[in-house]
Amino acid sequence: MDYKKVNAPTNTVTRDMADFRDKTGNVYESIAIMGKRANQISVEIKDELKKKLEEFSSSSDNLEEVFENREQIEISRYYERLPKPTLIATQEFIEDKVYYRNPLKDSSSNPLD
Repeated sequence: MDYKKVNAPTNTVTRDMADFRDKTGNVYESIAIMGKRANQISVEIKDELKKKLEEFSSSSDNLEEVFENREQIEISRYYERLPKPTLIATQEFIEDKVYYRNPLKDSSSNPLD
């Protein structure tokens, strides 16, 4: 996913809890969905950053050879400026871009009956 094109805010925004309740019928279920999506986004970003920074890693572990690499610094700054995964997940949930399902609600027969 291209996180540059996400229109999520970079700062915390106050949200109306009724908007979350309207989508699933339960505020806590909505929060759980957004939390799981935020974890997925966090893992994706972390893996992407790790791949990009591995290009700059050196094979020697000598502390005397530590140097600054402009490209590596720019990549790190780019990822620091991105919206946090929780903000991205919340925006996706509000825009109905998150697929979710609850197997307990979806089943036609309830095993507890």
